[in-house]
Amino acid sequence: MSNPDVLVYYAPFCPYCTWARQLLESKGVGYTLINVNEDAAHRQEMEERSQRNTVPQIFIGDHHVGGYDDLSALEQQGDLDRLLVAS
Repeated sequence: MSNPDVLVYYAPFCPYCTWARQLLESKGVGYTLINVNEDAAHRQEMEERSQRNTVPQIFIGDHHVGGYDDLSALEQQGDLDRLLVAS
């Protein structure tokens, strides 16, 4: 088994982005960051993939988790670990 790729679309100085990263790091999860403020194409990609225009937008593999509140809710429900492990 291997861990799926985790992708976080974020913006600098966004507290929710920071909290999402801290939660992932507390679980020992590596992730890729894409700064949507650096390139309009990245923001457009994020909006097309997530159908949302706020940051962060978090993907675990092909699964769109949503933002920090969604990530935190998965953790509270005990479902985040299951998503973080590829079968």
